[in-house]
Amino acid sequence: MTAAPPAPQPDRDCPLCPRLAALREANRAAQPGWHNAPVPSWGPAAAPLLVLGMAPGQKGANRTGRPFTGDHAGKLLYATLLRYGLAEGEYLERPDDGLRLTGCRVTNAVRCVPPANLPEPAEIRACNGFLQGELAAMPNLRVVLALGTLAHNAFLRAQGLKLSAMPFRHGAFHALPGGLLLADSYHVSRYNTSTRRLTAAMFEAVVAEALRRLDR
Repeated sequence: MTAAPPAPQPDRDCPLCPRLAALREANRAAQPGWHNAPVPSWGPAAAPLLVLGMAPGQKGANRTGRPFTGDHAGKLLYATLLRYGLAEGEYLERPDDGLRLTGCRVTNAVRCVPPANLPEPAEIRACNGFLQGELAAMPNLRVVLALGTLAHNAFLRAQGLKLSAMPFRHGAFHALPGGLLLADSYHVSRYNTSTRRLTAAMFEAVVAEALRRLDR
């Protein structure tokens, strides 16, 4: 089988979203040692599972340059990936910790950090082409795990599907044309875990079910 071409990545100075570009420049001036650029996807493109988040955190992936690394959300995500054999090593909240993804790839619907951690609809649409390219570059993809409604809707848009056809619901699995499965989980954010809207057991149950379906 011929390998799929690498997914297109946004340029370091991607100009598609003026508001995000302005924040990026402000961050570079304030924190010149941080990544402060679109955060690339991470993990093997040959993986059958894609974890899709919302956007980089200001002091997390925007700082470290690796998805979900350095902020609270990464603690539950990477602990779960390690527990279920989707990663190897140890997560130490920094990009040089030696952690390696083995059974999944991780990306965000929006690649640049947004003000107040909330991208606007136009910014989500502007970045959707990169998500489309990501999906096309994963030849063995079978399950997409969407963390939150924004990621769920961005994936459906990238597939050309109506958002109303498959509403987000934690724990739901949606069968898509072509054999793909979309799995829904609440986002692994500090707010969701501290309010117990999402517990470790709830998140692990979704991951375990995704793996069970992959093993069919």
